[in-house]
Amino acid sequence: MHRSATDPRPRVLHLTQPVGGGVARVVLDLTKAQLTAGLRVTVACPGGELAEGARALGAEVRGWRADRSPGAGLPDEVRRLTRLLDEVRPALVHAHSAKAGLAGRLAVRGRVPTLFQPHAWSFEAVGGATAALALRWERWGARWAHRVVCVSEAERATGVRAGIRARYTVVPNGIDTGHFTPGNRPAAAPLVVCVGRLCRQKGQDVLLRAWPEVLRRVPDARLALVGDGPDEAALRRLAPASVEFAGAVTDVRPWYRAADLVVLPSRWEGMALAPLEALACGRPVLVTDVDGARESLPPGHAAHCLVPPGRPGALAGAVAALLLDPELRASLGGQGRRHVLSTHDVRRTAEAVAELYRELLGGRPLVSFECRESIHS
Repeated sequence: MHRSATDPRPRVLHLTQPVGGGVARVVLDLTKAQLTAGLRVTVACPGGELAEGARALGAEVRGWRADRSPGAGLPDEVRRLTRLLDEVRPALVHAHSAKAGLAGRLAVRGRVPTLFQPHAWSFEAVGGATAALALRWERWGARWAHRVVCVSEAERATGVRAGIRARYTVVPNGIDTGHFTPGNRPAAAPLVVCVGRLCRQKGQDVLLRAWPEVLRRVPDARLALVGDGPDEAALRRLAPASVEFAGAVTDVRPWYRAADLVVLPSRWEGMALAPLEALACGRPVLVTDVDGARESLPPGHAAHCLVPPGRPGALAGAVAALLLDPELRASLGGQGRRHVLSTHDVRRTAEAVAELYRELLGGRPLVSFECRESIHS
């Protein structure tokens, strides 16, 4: 049941595309915390698991048809969003990831408090002229964000180096430490697990190129790729028989708990959730030195758990060394669990975002959102 227009509580609009993976997890965690705190929450997205999850939590969900990447349909997407904003009349708009950040800022243009959370910068995901256009937009669009929320200090620093002049706030990613907990690992051959969308960003191709060297040093090792995505067919062509494609799963915890080592060989990130989840389950992680990686790790772990991105040889050496040292893995896993409990609990993240909302909304009456003019005006 929708609240009446006279309900005095602020309405937050979360706007997002994509609707799966880590971005959806962050939006759902924030939605849950904000509903519990008494805010009215609307989630606008193109459907998918995010819409289903938000409805299950009790949020209002509005369909917003939008492709994942910018294209010729962008003007229509912005017009649809403009109409949606006029109907929802949010007190604050929180736009997640590059596409929603683009369309959302074009539709709102600063009329109400607007947060943009990139979840990794768009210009890192592309190359050539497309990267240059993405960077130009991020520099221009920053004027329409009352705050840019970065999930790591490294992500903020990347934006600053790129010339994006904005008011930044760093809120590290958090995970539900009551959901992701340690469990017994079944006795079996050494297992490496990689959790993530099968795409260039996550770097599974680098891991597969490293895998023959891992097998040379640890012949009975197995690798499981958990997730689906556009690169699955190409990755299968690279994979030997010791690699399992587990597909998308509704509960990833059994895979973390079965792992001897969790690896995320990303080419870029803001701060990935998978390493935090694995650490919360008491498993050691090996990650590439991209934005947010060092900040995810406990102090002292970088020497064993961090490698340069895009280098199969370095990755293979680190994987094999950890698989051959069970005492070190056990120590790293225990330290990781304690680190996540103290630093990356989702309740800390939700409270930091709530404080930011209070700052942007504090002392002012709720805004009646009027946004009827054309995006070309």
